[in-house]
Amino acid sequence: MTPDLSIVVPVYNEAAGLPVFHERLCRNARAEAEARGLRVEIVYVDDGSRDGSANIAAALPPLGLDIQVVALSRNFGKEAALMAGLDHARGDALLFMDGDGQHPPEMIPTFVRLWKDEGYDVAYAVKSNRLDEPLARRSFVRGFYWLLNFGSSSTIPEDAADFRILSPRATAALRRMPERNRFFKGLSSWIGFRQIAVPYQPDARTHGTTSFNFLRLLGLSMEALTSFSPAPLRLAALCGAGLAGLALFYGAWIVLERLIWGIPLPGYPSLVVGIMVMGGAQLLVMGLMGEYVARILSEIKARPVYFVADHVLTAHDAQTAPDAATQAVAPPLKVAGAPS
Repeated sequence: MTPDLSIVVPVYNEAAGLPVFHERLCRNARAEAEARGLRVEIVYVDDGSRDGSANIAAALPPLGLDIQVVALSRNFGKEAALMAGLDHARGDALLFMDGDGQHPPEMIPTFVRLWKDEGYDVAYAVKSNRLDEPLARRSFVRGFYWLLNFGSSSTIPEDAADFRILSPRATAALRRMPERNRFFKGLSSWIGFRQIAVPYQPDARTHGTTSFNFLRLLGLSMEALTSFSPAPLRLAALCGAGLAGLALFYGAWIVLERLIWGIPLPGYPSLVVGIMVMGGAQLLVMGLMGEYVARILSEIKARPVYFVADHVLTAHDAQTAPDAATQAVAPPLKVAGAPS
């Protein structure tokens, strides 16, 4: 039977903590499913892990829930893993959470209540504070969201996490998004419907360290900006207009100094400074335009967002019907998000 709710969990090098996380997730999800009479499945998406996470996930016991394991052919990035989970999830509603233990499964009843009882289509977790992060990172995040929402038609909430639930109609809307350069937080905010923020404080990582270093965060930030905001181009245009105005004012000032006060102006320093300023501004604008052109080229090429290497589905009644309950599937490679 089709599940009512699919819990999508991207996994990348989480072998050390995955069994403990799985037991904790199943315990909370199963309790909520039994209390509300829901059919729930868990979809683990292994994003090219190098520590055997896919094999460990495939061997996890069902513990009363259907389990899917989708192993990608290589590391495509978290956004691609989220899309793979979206494509393979069988449930009408979706709940996304990380597999590193920082998104507490104990919040599942809160999300389900907001969806089933209060009628919200999207409930997303928001960090209650960032006091545990360095000041430089907090400032970068604040500036990024200001720039992202500058002149944008839809507001993307600051400090929102991928930890969120989507109702059936919100899930259907998200599945209609055809673009390949994806920013999940932005897409789930852009679709609209009734949305609500849920404050939370992330748990400490149960093992390892985050794979999101500054360069990867910067790349994701550029992906978000070029996908959802014209702010970089608008600010570049304003910068160009400002430089043109300063140049006009400076030129008029030089003429006044020469004609009225007779002050000679050395040509070499002013010429070099002018060339450096204008050249730097031009390179900046060309770089910003290049980022947008690169995204356009990626969409035109229409390459697959991901490839699936292995797909395993384990039904929750595997102990009673092992032959029909567990199946290993190697689906044909497909263009994710494109018509079959």
